Amino acid sequence: MERKKKVLSEQEAYIRLSALCATAEYCRADMKRKMDNWELPENAEEHVLARLMQEKYIDEARYARAFVRDKFRYNHWGMARIERELRMKGIDSCLIEDAKTEIEDEEYMAALRKIIETKRKTTKGKSEYEIKTKLMRFALSRGFDMGSIMKVIDCDCETADFDSEEEMNT
Repeated sequence: MERKKKVLSEQEAYIRLSALCATAEYCRADMKRKMDNWELPENAEEHVLARLMQEKYIDEARYARAFVRDKFRYNHWGMARIERELRMKGIDSCLIEDAKTEIEDEEYMAALRKIIETKRKTTKGKSEYEIKTKLMRFALSRGFDMGSIMKVIDCDCETADFDSEEEMNT
Protein backbone atom coordinates (compact mmCIF):
# COMPACT_ATOMS: atom_id res chain seq x y z
CA MET A 1 0.00 0.00 0.00
CA GLU A 2 1.53 3.26 -1.15
CA ARG A 3 1.32 6.19 1.16
CA LYS A 4 -0.38 9.31 -0.17
CA LYS A 5 1.83 12.40 -0.21
CA LYS A 6 0.74 15.55 1.59
CA VAL A 7 0.09 18.53 -0.66
CA LEU A 8 1.90 21.59 0.65
CA SER A 9 2.62 25.03 -0.71
CA GLU A 10 6.16 26.37 -0.86
CA GLN A 11 5.48 28.66 2.12
CA GLU A 12 4.02 25.82 4.23
CA ALA A 13 7.05 23.64 3.48
CA TYR A 14 9.39 26.49 4.44
CA ILE A 15 7.57 27.09 7.74
CA ARG A 16 7.64 23.39 8.68
CA LEU A 17 11.30 22.95 7.82
CA SER A 18 12.45 26.18 9.45
CA ALA A 19 10.69 25.10 12.65
CA LEU A 20 12.54 21.77 12.50
CA CYS A 21 15.87 23.49 11.87
CA ALA A 22 15.29 25.76 14.85
CA THR A 23 15.30 22.73 17.17
CA ALA A 24 18.21 20.68 15.74
CA GLU A 25 20.94 20.66 13.10
CA TYR A 26 20.00 19.35 9.66
CA CYS A 27 21.77 19.16 6.31
CA ARG A 28 20.39 19.58 2.77
CA ALA A 29 20.01 15.81 2.35
CA ASP A 30 17.87 15.56 5.50
CA MET A 31 15.58 18.35 4.30
CA LYS A 32 15.31 16.86 0.80
CA ARG A 33 14.30 13.54 2.32
CA LYS A 34 11.56 15.26 4.32
CA MET A 35 10.29 17.08 1.24
CA ASP A 36 10.17 13.82 -0.74
CA ASN A 37 7.14 12.89 1.38
CA TRP A 38 5.32 16.05 0.34
CA GLU A 39 3.78 17.03 -2.95
CA LEU A 40 5.24 20.44 -3.69
CA PRO A 41 4.87 22.78 -6.66
CA GLU A 42 7.55 22.59 -9.36
CA ASN A 43 10.94 24.04 -8.28
CA ALA A 44 9.61 24.64 -4.75
CA GLU A 45 12.09 22.18 -3.23
CA GLU A 46 15.08 24.14 -4.51
CA HIS A 47 13.57 27.49 -3.52
CA VAL A 48 12.87 26.27 0.02
CA LEU A 49 16.38 24.83 0.38
CA ALA A 50 17.97 28.01 -0.96
CA ARG A 51 15.95 30.15 1.46
CA LEU A 52 16.79 27.90 4.43
CA MET A 53 20.49 28.14 3.58
CA GLN A 54 20.37 31.88 2.96
CA GLU A 55 18.72 32.47 6.34
CA LYS A 56 21.27 30.12 8.00
CA TYR A 57 18.73 27.53 9.12
CA ILE A 58 20.88 25.04 7.20
CA ASP A 59 24.64 25.40 7.43
CA GLU A 60 26.52 22.33 6.23
CA ALA A 61 29.77 23.28 8.03
CA ARG A 62 27.94 23.78 11.33
CA TYR A 63 26.06 20.52 10.75
CA ALA A 64 29.28 18.59 10.06
CA ARG A 65 30.95 19.92 13.23
CA ALA A 66 27.92 19.03 15.37
CA PHE A 67 27.64 15.59 13.73
CA VAL A 68 31.31 14.80 14.44
CA ARG A 69 31.05 15.89 18.08
CA ASP A 70 27.78 14.05 18.73
CA LYS A 71 28.62 10.77 17.01
CA PHE A 72 32.04 10.64 18.65
CA ARG A 73 30.96 11.55 22.18
CA TYR A 74 27.56 9.87 22.39
CA ASN A 75 27.67 7.00 19.89
CA HIS A 76 31.41 6.33 20.35
CA TRP A 77 32.07 6.15 16.62
CA GLY A 78 35.54 6.42 15.12
CA MET A 79 36.49 8.95 12.46
CA ALA A 80 36.25 6.49 9.56
CA ARG A 81 32.59 5.77 10.31
CA ILE A 82 31.76 9.43 10.95
CA GLU A 83 33.43 10.41 7.68
CA ARG A 84 31.55 7.69 5.76
CA GLU A 85 28.20 8.78 7.21
CA LEU A 86 28.83 12.44 6.35
CA ARG A 87 29.79 11.50 2.78
CA MET A 88 26.56 9.52 2.46
CA LYS A 89 24.69 12.69 3.45
CA GLY A 90 26.42 14.59 0.64
CA ILE A 91 28.63 16.78 2.84
CA ASP A 92 31.63 18.26 0.99
CA SER A 93 35.03 16.67 1.73
CA CYS A 94 36.57 20.01 2.77
CA LEU A 95 33.83 20.50 5.35
CA ILE A 96 34.36 16.96 6.65
CA GLU A 97 38.10 17.54 7.06
CA ASP A 98 37.47 20.80 8.94
CA ALA A 99 34.86 19.15 11.16
CA LYS A 100 37.23 16.32 12.09
CA THR A 101 39.40 18.85 13.92
CA GLU A 102 36.63 19.08 16.56
CA ILE A 103 38.12 15.98 18.20
CA GLU A 104 41.61 16.20 19.69
CA ASP A 105 44.01 13.27 19.16
CA GLU A 106 44.36 12.67 22.91
CA GLU A 107 40.58 12.59 23.33
CA TYR A 108 40.26 10.21 20.37
CA MET A 109 42.85 7.79 21.75
CA ALA A 110 41.39 7.97 25.27
CA ALA A 111 37.94 7.11 23.94
CA LEU A 112 39.32 4.20 21.90
CA ARG A 113 41.25 2.95 24.94
CA LYS A 114 38.10 3.07 27.07
CA ILE A 115 36.00 1.25 24.44
CA ILE A 116 38.62 -1.51 24.10
CA GLU A 117 39.07 -1.87 27.87
CA THR A 118 35.31 -2.18 28.33
CA LYS A 119 34.97 -4.72 25.51
CA ARG A 120 37.99 -6.71 26.76
CA LYS A 121 36.12 -7.51 30.01
CA THR A 122 33.41 -9.39 28.10
CA THR A 123 35.55 -10.84 25.30
CA LYS A 124 36.35 -14.51 25.56
CA GLY A 125 38.91 -16.41 23.54
CA LYS A 126 41.17 -19.45 23.67
CA SER A 127 44.29 -17.33 23.32
CA GLU A 128 45.47 -13.74 23.66
CA TYR A 129 45.74 -13.66 19.85
CA GLU A 130 42.05 -14.55 19.46
CA ILE A 131 41.01 -11.92 22.01
CA LYS A 132 43.13 -9.26 20.26
CA THR A 133 41.57 -10.18 16.91
CA LYS A 134 38.07 -9.84 18.31
CA LEU A 135 38.91 -6.48 19.87
CA MET A 136 40.38 -5.25 16.58
CA ARG A 137 37.29 -6.29 14.63
CA PHE A 138 35.06 -4.61 17.21
CA ALA A 139 36.99 -1.32 17.08
CA LEU A 140 37.11 -1.42 13.27
CA SER A 141 33.33 -1.89 13.16
CA ARG A 142 33.01 1.25 15.29
CA GLY A 143 35.00 3.17 12.69
CA PHE A 144 38.40 3.47 14.34
CA ASP A 145 41.53 3.18 12.19
CA MET A 146 43.83 0.17 12.41
CA GLY A 147 46.91 2.21 13.39
CA SER A 148 45.20 3.68 16.45
CA ILE A 149 43.70 0.31 17.36
CA MET A 150 47.10 -1.40 17.21
CA LYS A 151 48.67 1.30 19.41
CA VAL A 152 45.96 0.87 22.05
CA ILE A 153 45.87 -2.94 21.95
CA ASP A 154 49.67 -3.30 22.01
CA CYS A 155 49.95 -0.77 24.84
CA ASP A 156 47.11 -2.51 26.69
CA CYS A 157 48.78 -5.91 26.34
CA GLU A 158 52.14 -4.59 27.54
CA THR A 159 50.41 -3.15 30.61
CA ALA A 160 48.58 -6.45 31.21
CA ASP A 161 51.86 -8.38 30.88
CA PHE A 162 53.57 -5.97 33.27
CA ASP A 163 50.73 -6.31 35.81
CA SER A 164 50.87 -10.11 35.73
CA GLU A 165 54.69 -10.07 36.15
CA GLU A 166 54.31 -7.81 39.21
CA GLU A 167 51.74 -10.20 40.71
CA MET A 168 54.10 -13.17 40.20
CA ASN A 169 56.99 -11.33 41.88
CA THR A 170 54.94 -10.59 45.01
